[in-house]
Amino acid sequence: MPDLAISRLGSELLDDPAAGGARVEATLRNMARSNRWFGGTAALRYGLRRTLGHLPPGTSVSLLDLGAGLGDGARAARAWGARRGLRIRAVGLERNRLAARLAHRRGLPMVAGCAGSPPIAERGVDVVVVSQVAHHFERDSAVELFRTCDRLARLGVIVADLRRGPLARLAFWVGARLLGFDPDTKRDGMTSLRRGFTRGELLRLLECAGIRARVARRPGYRLVATWVPGGAAP
Repeated sequence: MPDLAISRLGSELLDDPAAGGARVEATLRNMARSNRWFGGTAALRYGLRRTLGHLPPGTSVSLLDLGAGLGDGARAARAWGARRGLRIRAVGLERNRLAARLAHRRGLPMVAGCAGSPPIAERGVDVVVVSQVAHHFERDSAVELFRTCDRLARLGVIVADLRRGPLARLAFWVGARLLGFDPDTKRDGMTSLRRGFTRGELLRLLECAGIRARVARRPGYRLVATWVPGGAAP
């Protein structure tokens, strides 16, 4: 299938998969910090609890992180699993080759490619994670992304993303300055929040994809959608 179409609402440094250099590396590092401090990692852990919390200790689970960035989400998933006696075998997919190389150096197996057409067989992985990625795409492409996730996963899908709102932008504006984010990260973070979803919007996109999911509001202006393959909400 064609590459997923990038949102036309503003532009971000990482919209270009060929972007590289020190500016991109700094933005990736600050994105990982933003996830830790502003609820992205906590939202992912919530999705893991809903999707895998019923599994007994000793279970081995494969996990594909689409749009993995520096791999901080996949590493957080492995740590979450280890605390519960689960062995999570994570691999990331990233279309930005610099990000893929940096994540690999940090210990995450990586594949370079587009989230809309990952080189994974149907039902080829237990869990698919899409964290802070869907808002980067045009709405029709986000629908195709969700359908792809549904085809790939055996046990469940977790979509964690930004909830749009004026207070979210204010909170990020303050937090980004307190944490000393670079200008690119500040600008891109504000654009990402403009591109974010309301709960109703995300539910409608999932319905357009033929998926019945649970969508929860989480702290830090986050949304988390979870479902099992075939569209049932866990």
